[in-house]
Parts: sequence; structure tokens; C-alpha cells
Amino acid sequence: MTPTLYLGCPIWGNKAWIGEFFTRKAKARDFLEQYGTVFNTVEGNTTFYALPRPETVERWNELTPEHFQFCFKFPKTISHEKALLNAEKETEYFLELFRPLQKKLGPLFLQLPPVFGAERLHLLQQYLESLPSDFSYAVEVRHPVFFEDGRVEAELEDFLAEKGIDRVLFDSRGVHSASKDDPVAQETQSRKPKLPVRTSITGHRPFLRYIAHPKLEQNQHLLDFWVEQICAWLEEGLTPYIFMHTPDDFYAPHFARHLYQKLQEKTHLQTLPPWPAEQETPIAEQLTLF
Repeated sequence: MTPTLYLGCPIWGNKAWIGEFFTRKAKARDFLEQYGTVFNTVEGNTTFYALPRPETVERWNELTPEHFQFCFKFPKTISHEKALLNAEKETEYFLELFRPLQKKLGPLFLQLPPVFGAERLHLLQQYLESLPSDFSYAVEVRHPVFFEDGRVEAELEDFLAEKGIDRVLFDSRGVHSASKDDPVAQETQSRKPKLPVRTSITGHRPFLRYIAHPKLEQNQHLLDFWVEQICAWLEEGLTPYIFMHTPDDFYAPHFARHLYQKLQEKTHLQTLPPWPAEQETPIAEQLTLF
């Protein structure tokens, strides 16, 4: 049986991909449909900042294939501004907004701020307990205590495992090894925490966010590590969700495809479809027709 792997980027609507990943004449309304012909999931970071209108959600459903999976991030009003307290109304609206997409929802992604430490762990437990069980969830913690204090980390992971909720695995070693002279990489370094890497699994959908060095070759030893880990997950019958980030995300599709090709060497994954831009007739060939 072919293993199930979900692979994608943090966004689907990067205008810089026009003519590179998207077709040369692609408009913003075409981005999601073209993205979905290649990748089968997206991290959906935009919902952290603002939620779409219901009619937009319906359109997203129409534009994506049946197997596609959205992994929308919980809004910052819930995770950062209210820190999970008195956020019942916002949470209900967020979940109900995407219920029409339910068959296309992967783990909904709750990212906690760096100030959310061990003293608030009970709030996280209470919040997760309150969530409806017909959605799946993944949680990313960023406070150092969840990496430095074994007792606190064990309490977190034991609770997540009990609830079948995945702990988000975050690897920013690539981007943090980039030169400080690279302004794009430096801006990404300022936003992405430098935390110890974890591979522990608390649910059935390992959720990995890899933040890459801007030069592909500088990531190879780290990607080799993850290839082995992802293959092990697939062999165990788990369903990984892998999201490839790069500084400004221009090269995210390139890096994601490279990772997939490395995985293909060791697994029975199907061939990744060509990009929409690659299926267009090259301009030089078009000119010869006239």
C-alpha cells in the first residue's frame, strides 16, 4: 500500500511564484487551484492574522481536490491576545467557519507564544479539553521550559498523547545557520525561535515545520536526518504533515520537491506532479510558431 504523506508550504498565494511555480498569466484567484495540483496540504498561516469570509471558505472547497488538506492556524486573538482565556466565542466562530471544509482539514494548528510557560500549562489542558473531538489538532510550544525541564515536557507530552493531539515539531536550525549578512534570512531569524529539535510523537499525524537555510545545499545534512525520520513514521503507519519554509518562501516549493524526491528514493511514494509553470509551452517555443 502506498504510504500517506502530506507535503506543502506555509502559504499558497505567493505572487513571486508567478512564472516560476504558477503559470505566467496566473491571477490571485488561480493560485490555490494551481497549488493544489502539485501539493496536497498547506499550513494556512493567514488565519493567524485574519479569518476569511464564509463564501471564501466555500470557494476554497471548490478549488481543491478531494484529498487536499488545510492545516489552518488558530487566530492570534485566541492564542496570543487572550492566551486561551475567555476565548470561547472566538474559538467557536473559528471552528464553525471551517466546518464546511471538514473533510479537507488536517490538524488545526495552535501556536502558543514564547511567554506561555509551565505556569499556564493547566490553561492549555483546559482549553484543549473544551475543543470538539470531531476536529484534529496540533500544538506548538515555544517557551524554553518545555524543552529544558524534563518534568514539564513530559507532562505536556503525556497530556497530548492522552488526547491524541500532535505536538508540532519545529526545526529552525537551517535558517539560523545562515549568514547574518543576508537581510532576508536575518529577518526570518528574528521571527523564528531557535529551540532544541524534538522528534517525539504524541498523536498519529507527525506535524513538522522545517525552516530552511536559503541555500538548498546547506540544508542537506538536516534534510537527510528528516528523510530517515519521515520514512520511519511512514513505516509505522503514521501520516506525516510536512511544511517547508524558506526565507520569504520563494524557494519553498523547490525545497519541498527536493525533500519529496529524497523520500521517493527510500519509499513507494508516487511521483510528484509537475508544476503548472512547467506544463506551459516555453516562450522561445511559442515564438517559433509565428
